[in-house]
Amino acid sequence: MDRLLLLVTGAHLRAESGDRPIAYRLREAILNWRERSAPSEPLFDTLVCTDVWWINNEDLQRQPTISIGGPGVNALTAQLGEAVPAAFVIEDDLIVQIDLDFTDLRTVIWGMDHAATIRAAEAFVDRYLDDYLSAVSDRLSPG
Repeated sequence: MDRLLLLVTGAHLRAESGDRPIAYRLREAILNWRERSAPSEPLFDTLVCTDVWWINNEDLQRQPTISIGGPGVNALTAQLGEAVPAAFVIEDDLIVQIDLDFTDLRTVIWGMDHAATIRAAEAFVDRYLDDYLSAVSDRLSPG
């Protein structure tokens, strides 16, 4: 469990139907990045889980984490809202919250509706994914 990147969605039914598929698309982008950038031995595993697992497990809370979905359907997003700085915002539409120094590897991606959350995830992939995953790899590398 010490080499794990978590993609966290809400346990709410709306999050399960809307945000979980976004998380799996993001997981595919991460796997593609690993194929392009990482050695043949994976530096970390990527797991999609719900906010309930993350909030109730201290070991998971220590792992790099991407929270997907708004605070109304994802308790982790609600919890991290004040803790993680906003890096990309389209007012009244979407937000990507990420520490661009990559000291804190918790990230929040969400929009005002399903389509906006998709756009937020796309913005994260386009603008921040490479640097974020490099920081995750550095942090989770053995030794």
